[in-house]
Amino acid sequence: MSDLPLHGYPRDRTRPLPPLPRGAGIVHLVAEYWPFARTGGLAEAVRGLAEYQAAADQAVTIVLPLHRSVRERGTPLEAIGGPIEFPLGDTYEQARIWRATAEETGPTVYFVEHAGYFDRPEIYGEGGDYPDNARRFAFFSRAALEALPHLVPDVAVIHAHDWHTVFSVIYLRTVFANRPYYDRIGTTVTVHNAAFQGHFPPTLLADVGLPAGLYDWRLLEWYDRVNVLKGGLALCDIATTVSPTHAAELRTPEGGFGLHGHYLQMGDRLVGVRNGIDDVFWDPMTDAFLTATFGPGDLEPKDRCKRALQRTYGLPLRAHTPVVVMSARLVEQKGLDLVLADDVLLDLDAQFVFLGRGEARYEVALRDLAQRVPGRVAVPLMFSERAEHRLLAGADLLLMPSLFEPCGLTQMRAQRYGALPVGRRVGGLNDTIVDGVTGFLFDAYSAPAFHEALGRALTAYADREAWLGLVREAMRLEYGWGPSADIYQRLYRRACRARAA
Repeated sequence: MSDLPLHGYPRDRTRPLPPLPRGAGIVHLVAEYWPFARTGGLAEAVRGLAEYQAAADQAVTIVLPLHRSVRERGTPLEAIGGPIEFPLGDTYEQARIWRATAEETGPTVYFVEHAGYFDRPEIYGEGGDYPDNARRFAFFSRAALEALPHLVPDVAVIHAHDWHTVFSVIYLRTVFANRPYYDRIGTTVTVHNAAFQGHFPPTLLADVGLPAGLYDWRLLEWYDRVNVLKGGLALCDIATTVSPTHAAELRTPEGGFGLHGHYLQMGDRLVGVRNGIDDVFWDPMTDAFLTATFGPGDLEPKDRCKRALQRTYGLPLRAHTPVVVMSARLVEQKGLDLVLADDVLLDLDAQFVFLGRGEARYEVALRDLAQRVPGRVAVPLMFSERAEHRLLAGADLLLMPSLFEPCGLTQMRAQRYGALPVGRRVGGLNDTIVDGVTGFLFDAYSAPAFHEALGRALTAYADREAWLGLVREAMRLEYGWGPSADIYQRLYRRACRARAA
C-alpha cells in the first residue's frame, strides 16, 4: 500500500465551475493516475485537476489501465459488467472494466483490464519501452471508448493526456464517427511531455485498425513514420500544455521536439495552462509527515525539520549550513550533467541530499560524490511520499537545473515549504520563480551558469534576516488548482461549441 492517504479535495477550497453543456461530464483518459500507478508528475497533475473539478460539482470520470501496481497496493475493485470484445486490426480483443470502490468523494475511477498488456512490472517498459506499447495503448483507448456509453451516459469532453491516450481522439473521429453518442463529445489533448510522441512504422495503422488515409502529412505521417501525438493534435478540438512558457517554447525549433511547425499552425487551439499542486496535501501547517508543522508566520519549527533531515541522512547538525536538495528522476532532462560537471559542489559550504531513482550512470556518479565527501553529500535514492515531504520541509534550497521542464511540481511544493528553488529559466520554472525573490534562475544550459545562480542563492542565505524574508515571500504563493481549473473549463466549453458547430 502507498503511504499516501486517499482523500477528496475539500469543498471549502473550491468554487463552482461554469456548467458544461447538458450538465454532462468530463472523462480523463490517462496512462497513470496517482496513487494507483505513477512514474512522475503526470499522475499527480491529473489527480490534482480531477479532484478539484469533482469538488467543484463537476461529474468527473478517470479511466486508466489496470496496471499490476493497482492490485499490488490492495486497491478494492468492483467488476463492471462482463467482458467487452472488439476488433483491433485483424484480431479480436477482450477487456474487462473495474471500478475503484475505496473513495466516497472525488472522481469515479475505472480501470481497463488486459493481463497480457498491463499486468507487467512497469507501466511503459523495463530498461526501455515495451516493444508493443503502440498496440497496448491503442487497445486501452479503444476499450475505453467501447465501454464509455455504459459507464458515463452523457459525456461533454474527453480529456486525453500524452500520446498514450491520444489514440482515443483518433479513433473517435474515424472508427467511431457518425454515431450520435460519440460525435457530440468534445476533445482536449494535454501535452505533458512533448519529447514523447509515439513514433512507429506506418504498418501500425493496420495493426490497430485505423484507416490508411490517416497516413498523411497533415495527420499522422511524420518523416516516414507514424506520429501518434501529431495525429491527435490535428484531430482534437483543443490542445493544452502545462505552462504558458512551455506553450511558447513548443512553437520554436529549439523547444518543439520536431513539431514546432505543427504547434504554430494550431494557433489559439494550443493554450498553456500551468499545473497546480494539491495545496491541502502539500501544506506545511498541517502536514502529518513532518517532525513539526510551520508556516510563513512561524518559521522556528522549520529548523527542527532541518535537524531531523540532517539526522536521517547522517549529516552533521549544523544550523547555519544550508541544506541543498534535489528530488527528481535521475535522468538527463533534470540537469544532472550540470550538477556533476566538475568539483564545484565539493568546494561549497553546504550539505546536499539527492532523493530519487533513475539511470544507473547518475546513481553511480552521485554515490561516488558522497563517498568523496562523507558528511557533506547524502544519496539515499529510495523515494517515498513521506521522504519527499520531510526533505522539502528540512531543506533551504532545491536544485532544478533542468534541460527542459514543461511545468514542474517540485519547485511549487518547495516554495510552499520554505525551500527556494534554483532552476533554469525554462517552462513552468520561468512561470513560477521570480529571480532573487522566490528563487533563483539561470538561462544557459551550462555548468558555469548553474554555478553562478547557486552561488547567488548561497550568498543570499548568508544574510539571515533577508533570507527569511525571501522564504516568507515564497511560502505565501498560491498554487492551488482553482485558477487553472477555471481555464480548463472555458476550454472544454470551446471544445463543446466546436462539436456543436
